[in-house]
Parts: sequence; C-alpha cells; structure tokens
Amino acid sequence: MPVDEKETSAAAVEFENVSFAFDDHVILRDVSFTIQTGTMTVILGESGVGKSVLLKLILGLLCPDSGIIRVNGERVDNMREQDLIRVRGGIGMVFQELALFDSLTVAENVGYRLSEEMRWPEDKVRSRVEDVLGFIGLGEFSDRKPSELSGGQRRRVAIGRAVAPKPNLILFDDPTTGLDPIIAATVNDEIVKLRDLEQVTALFVTQQIRDAFYIARHHAERKGTEIEISTAPDQDCTGVDFMLLRDATIHFRGSASELMASEDDYLREFLYRTLPPW
Repeated sequence: MPVDEKETSAAAVEFENVSFAFDDHVILRDVSFTIQTGTMTVILGESGVGKSVLLKLILGLLCPDSGIIRVNGERVDNMREQDLIRVRGGIGMVFQELALFDSLTVAENVGYRLSEEMRWPEDKVRSRVEDVLGFIGLGEFSDRKPSELSGGQRRRVAIGRAVAPKPNLILFDDPTTGLDPIIAATVNDEIVKLRDLEQVTALFVTQQIRDAFYIARHHAERKGTEIEISTAPDQDCTGVDFMLLRDATIHFRGSASELMASEDDYLREFLYRTLPPW
C-alpha cells in the first residue's frame, strides 16, 4: 500500500513495501509504515526478527531489495553515499556498543561531531556541550574518561553525543542491554526527557520490555530549574507507539494499552514470556 501523501510532509520515516533478505533468509517482507515527526515508536520482537536491520535501512547502511524508504522527506534507498552522509547529519544514533572514544573526555566525546565533523567554533561547541551535559545530569563529569564512569553514565554520554548536533530524529539500538533495572531507569529517564522536553522523533529498539513500558508510562516536565520525571496518568497519555515484528512483517502496531489488551495468541505469549510483574 503506498504511503499516504497527506502524511508525507509530517513524516520523519516512511517505509513503502520494503523487503530485505540476507541470501535466502527473509528479514522484511513488503513492510510499510510511517513515523510521524515528533513521535516515539518502540520496536519490539524476538532476536533476529530485523529490529536493528530497520535502523540500518533508515541510515542507508543497508539497501532494501525492493521498496521505498524516505527519511525527513528524502528518498534514501537509492541515494548516493555522498548524499547519505548529509542525511545522516540530521540523525542521532545511540548504539548498543556505545562506540565512545576511550582516549577522550566526556565533554570531548559529546562535542566530537560538532568540532570534527560540523566544524563549529570552539566557543559554540563548549556552550552546547555544557547545555547537553547539564540536561543529562553529567555536568560534573565533563573531564572524566569513559573508563571512569558507570555503565549507566556511559550510556547517558552516548545519548548526549547523539543529541548534541540537535538532530530531529534519534535511533536507539537496545540502549539498556546489560544494565540492571535501577541503572536502566536512569537511561530511560533521559529518553523520556528527550521526548517530552526536546520533542525529538525517536525509534527505540529493545528486547527489554520493562524499559519500553517504563518509557510509555512516565512523563518529564520542567519545574523551575528542575526536571521532574513522574508516572503518567495513564499508560497511553505519552503517545508512545508500539510496533512488534514477527515473521518478516509488522505483527502488531498500537498503543501500550492496546498491546496489553490484545487477545492475539502470539502477543499474549510474548508478553507472558517477557513482561515482568509490576
């Protein structure tokens, strides 16, 4: 089904009948969806169903076998590498592996793209880095190296580096894997803050369904000079969209409450196996 033309101008990401396979192993089959600007979508699914492949297709790191992919209104599935580099400049990426520079300080990691790729003036870089570190609560750690930080702090540095250039689209690839629930919550709080206070468009790939529901059920707001994270009045008020992949297709798409209320046998089994007691 073609992407609705009325949605095009407001769409951050569009997949139109996209298929992709590794040799004979089909990952995506005729997949279509639209991510509206300023929204957050959580992508769920078992290992190997293509969650990270979706992100790589958006970035142009992989090319679909068929179909059309648009990012911020530009078609990227047939785009030259030179133009893809420009498009990627408007995308922030938080990798599962983090890919921080061990030899650089926290401030230098956060400001790396600004100074080395975007060639911002030094004073402008310094000001932006200070703002970002304040936002993620790591201002006092600016001179430390990644090896001197906890796992949760390193994840927050990775988020800071991704948002420093002020992208309008951020991709999270399982950012809380390997973290204990308490530390993972601090990372999730930063994602909630980005959604509610910075209004970025976000795709959040995860196998940690506890984290997905935490993000859906919490809200950030400024109160004076402080930022408060609180439980949302209901699990859908944050507007988080859930999308679950299965058998190379989108098996489910809807709100948190719709996911929880579904009578679909596979969804009920998936939630039973992955959703901890609250």
